[in-house]
Amino acid sequence: MKNKVLIGACALFGVAMIAFGINKLVPFIPMPELSAEQVAVFGAFGTIKWLMPLVGIAEIVGGLLIAIPKTRALGALIIFPVVVGIFVHNAVFEPEGLGLAGFFLSVNLWAIVDSKEKYTPMIG
Repeated sequence: MKNKVLIGACALFGVAMIAFGINKLVPFIPMPELSAEQVAVFGAFGTIKWLMPLVGIAEIVGGLLIAIPKTRALGALIIFPVVVGIFVHNAVFEPEGLGLAGFFLSVNLWAIVDSKEKYTPMIG
């Protein structure tokens, strides 16, 4: 049962990451109203022309990999820094979005912990 819940959660998480990644490359989801601080932050990120496309590609690749059980361990590692960034951004700027960000972080951490035996050769 636990394995089926993890498979479903990772599939949902992966699809969301793929959608958000594609949105960074070809915007189709409307942006919510941003605070002045957020406008400044995103404006600064915007000066680095390659940053958002790189994050979008990482979201797409990580989302695809985490949604497939056989490649979940690699996908969880690829997408982890992006999810931590999403969580921290929501904690600082949009606390009302912490529920979804917390869900993404929880699923990502669960996938990492569930795959811990696959990481042992890298650190052993």
